[in-house]
Amino acid sequence: MVMKELWYGGTIYTMEKEHETVDSVLVEEGKILAVGNRDEYEHLADRSVNLNGATMYPGFVDSHLHIIFHGEKLLRLDLSKATSAEEMLQLVAEAAKDLPEDQWLLGEGWNENNFIEPRIPTIEELDAIRKGPIILTRVCIHQILVNSKTLELAEITEQTESPYGGEIGKDEKGQLNGRLFENATNLVKSCLPKEGNEYIEFLENAVEIAIQDLHSKGLTGGHSDDLGYFGHYTNPLTAYKRVIGKKHHFRVNLLRHNTVFEELMKNGDKFDEPFIEPGALKMFTDGAFGGSTAALLEPYADNKNNQGILIHTDESLEEYIKLAREYNSAVAIHAIGDAGAEQVIRALEKYPVPAGQRDRLIHACLLNDDLVARLKKLPIVLDIQPAFVPSDFPWVINRLGQERLEWAYAWRKLIDQGLMCANGTDAPVEDVDPLKTIYAAVERKKPGEDIEGYLPEEKLTRFEAIQLYTLGSAKAICKEHERGLIKPGYDADFTIFDRDLLDGTSEEMLNAKVLKTVVAGNVVYSLK
Repeated sequence: MVMKELWYGGTIYTMEKEHETVDSVLVEEGKILAVGNRDEYEHLADRSVNLNGATMYPGFVDSHLHIIFHGEKLLRLDLSKATSAEEMLQLVAEAAKDLPEDQWLLGEGWNENNFIEPRIPTIEELDAIRKGPIILTRVCIHQILVNSKTLELAEITEQTESPYGGEIGKDEKGQLNGRLFENATNLVKSCLPKEGNEYIEFLENAVEIAIQDLHSKGLTGGHSDDLGYFGHYTNPLTAYKRVIGKKHHFRVNLLRHNTVFEELMKNGDKFDEPFIEPGALKMFTDGAFGGSTAALLEPYADNKNNQGILIHTDESLEEYIKLAREYNSAVAIHAIGDAGAEQVIRALEKYPVPAGQRDRLIHACLLNDDLVARLKKLPIVLDIQPAFVPSDFPWVINRLGQERLEWAYAWRKLIDQGLMCANGTDAPVEDVDPLKTIYAAVERKKPGEDIEGYLPEEKLTRFEAIQLYTLGSAKAICKEHERGLIKPGYDADFTIFDRDLLDGTSEEMLNAKVLKTVVAGNVVYSLK
């Protein structure tokens, strides 16, 4: 029997217009049937749900993250809270105590910019901890730190040439220092065991623990890049199919990595829509500011001999975009530096997206007047990460130089120029909690910092920051006519907090608690 549910008794934001609310929402078969006065629809409902003064929004969707990596971070050694190289090494040593030497020690999330002294542990210090292999992934995922055993297993020597779009780190004497950047990280990651039922079960566990965490943060969906990192693409796809729909309702749009895209398309794999959807072809054009690998048109201010790394040649990038077009697909391309963005924009101008679709420029942290003018002519969405601002400032000022800051992390100007944007976290790079991203977009600083904010002229309003999680994320996948708003015909995906996020101070907003997360009319999380 089909049940109709009436949600009422709280503040219900449609998020279509600022301050627009409705009195009640009638839901049937996972869709919003009607909105309006409670008295008008109560007689149609088989069941009523009283919000008891809570505040309901359209379901929050993270427009760019790595769900399995997020799950791995929850399962593995978390180095993100380390405040020094010494503390990081202590955490690694603790994890190594009971680990057999033939097993890999994997740690995630270190960031030397959060250290009291920005010193990165040395390969000698890692070698002193254990003889077995160690891989420690930097928070940006564009750099790893390994010990000598790992280099040995990967057959990396001082004579090994760096691959195109990557770098094998060496010290001033030309000796390996255990640091690998961009495509060079693949030389090591390819040694990790990534096949068999046991591995798929590990991925399944990572997906499940990640989805449970995302639900608890009020997220009803996410656009995730997972299909090119865990052995054959069927490994993560199988893990998703075992978890989403069968165990947990969640809307995941799976970006299809350029390394697996063609095989995946030729094989015609199904994605179990509407909860597991095929996404755009995903690729990287450059690195990140943290490791000075984001590609710049002019050298880094703190290293005049470095302009970052372009991961693809122009020809290689264009070939992948042409491949996507052959299969009627949009592309979603990581570009943090202005040279990376310019390379992508130039290619998209030559090979337009199919009608009715939008390409995506992921991050867009550094642009300029010319690039913005060209972006405005393209059907494109910018996947922005407001949490990058409190993470990257103030150290990024020295890295870029004052003269480039006008178009650095320029969310206000981008929206005012009419460009479509969506809110993402790049989790596990940043905290997946939407409240922290909203705070970062509005305040552009860490909570408690006694400053006006970094580049305060680029602050967004709280309504704008929330809408980027709802309507913005829907626009990123051309589903703004069925998701991202509370109105008839839309999916019944809701995020319900114990307070109104638009009231009070930003600091007070951070104390909000998710009471319920609802996907397709089903309560998938409820605060105990």
